[in-house]
Order: sequence, then structure tokens, then C-alpha cells
Amino acid sequence: MQGHSTRVHLFEQIEGDFGDIPVVAFFTSFRYPVMILDEDAVMLEGILRKTDLTKGLILLLNSPGGSGLAAERIIKICRCHSGTKAYSVIVAGKAKSAATMVCLGANKIVMSETSELGPIDPQVVYRGEEGEERFSVYNILKSYKDLFDRAVKTTGKIEPFLQQLSIYDAREIEEMKKELELSSDIAVKALKTGIFNKLGSKEIEKKIRLFLVPEKVKNHGRPISHAEAAEAGLNIELVDSQTEKWDRIYELYIRLDRFVSSNNTSKCIETKCHSFVAKYSGD
Repeated sequence: MQGHSTRVHLFEQIEGDFGDIPVVAFFTSFRYPVMILDEDAVMLEGILRKTDLTKGLILLLNSPGGSGLAAERIIKICRCHSGTKAYSVIVAGKAKSAATMVCLGANKIVMSETSELGPIDPQVVYRGEEGEERFSVYNILKSYKDLFDRAVKTTGKIEPFLQQLSIYDAREIEEMKKELELSSDIAVKALKTGIFNKLGSKEIEKKIRLFLVPEKVKNHGRPISHAEAAEAGLNIELVDSQTEKWDRIYELYIRLDRFVSSNNTSKCIETKCHSFVAKYSGD
């Protein structure tokens, strides 16, 4: 049984490795279809209020993502409750999409050679007869603009362009534009008040373009490595995966990942002293 008590010693050892700074685990399942939501921020704040954060905090984060607004709230909560007004993140496995946003708000991201961040461009889900399909909002807007520009510039028949443009809903296009702008705004503001506090918004957008648009990664699920994150200017601490230090981190990661992937447990936020869990109630 993978109860909280089986992980306490690992929290204590990892905290010792990082100067006795409290470690707070934040895990959402990759098995069950769950996302980072506002309610998770409430759970996290409840844990932080019970923890001595005089020295700051380290967030051990593993999640496929979720709401960008929830990620923004989590960043604010971590900074407000931290005694240093900053926090670090450890990514032992995958912190994707909105979870990557939480990482962008950190003053340092601890990774190994196999740790994964990901793009933060919003996705839209279409449900068809064969199930769900996800499409990049950025790519939809780009295809719409390209088609519109070709229609405006054509000197021939415009009807084929009008037929193709008719499949787009103008209201949805405007909402998608706002979603794309929101994602970028959250990331830029998090970095501007954190590790990029001396840079302007446009310069930050340029540095983290790899995260904002899928032009290079091509796919929302494609990993962004420690080297690519460091090249973008993020403060990355690379830990050798063959060291005992990483062994302890990885063991805690494995235990928590299995915990949120079994017995309908879909989320877990915990420290060495407290543990909050959420159950998956779907089909």
C-alpha cells in the first residue's frame, strides 16, 4: 500500500539535500483525464498554510497540465506564502502545458537529463464520432489568417476561399485569439516578476518563443528538454540522474506517480507532514 507514511522519509532526505527547504509535492494523474484546476490551488494553499516556509519552498511537480488561470493562481500562492517570496520546482518526470507555466514562475527549475517541460500554447478539443481530437489554437488561427490573406489578394475566383472560410466561426476565432494572448501574458508576467525581472515583455516573448508557439516543437505533447529550457534563459539546475540525490527524487516521483494512477486517486498534494488527495469520479 502506497500510503503517505511510506513517503515521509523521502521528503526528509530530499529536503536535507536542498538545505532543509520544505518540499511540497503536487501530482495530477496522467492516467485519469484530470487537469490542474482552481480547486487544486485551494488545496495547495491549505498545505502551505500548515508548513513553515521561512526558507522558501520547493515544488515537486508532475502533471499533464490544465487551466492557465489556475497555474497563474498557483504561482501567486507559492510566492505569497514563501518566506523568500520565491520558490523552486523539481521536475522528475513531466510538467506539461499549464504545469510548465508553474515552472516559469519559479526562480529555479531542477531537472535531470530525462525531465520534460512542454509548450504552453492553448489547445481546443473537438469531439467527433471517433472520439476527441486536440488542435493547437495557434495553428487554427494561423490557417485562418493565411486563408483570409489569400482571399483578399486573389485576382481570380474568390468563391473557393469563401467556402473554406465559412467553416470558421468568427466568435470562436476571437475567443481563440484571447486564449492565445492570455497564455502568453501569464507566462511573460510570471517571468517578468521572477527570473526575467530586468527584461521587457517583448524581449521575454522572444526568449521563450519555443514555449509559446508550436513552430519548432510541432506537437503540443513534444518534450522541451533541460538544454532547450536553459537556452531560452531559464535558471536550470541539472542533476546527474546517476547520483544518490536524484535516486531519492526519482523514488519519490515513482511512488507518487503510481499513487495518483491507482485506486481512482487522481491528484495528490502533500508534504512530509500533510497529504491531501482527490479521487477520480468519472467513468
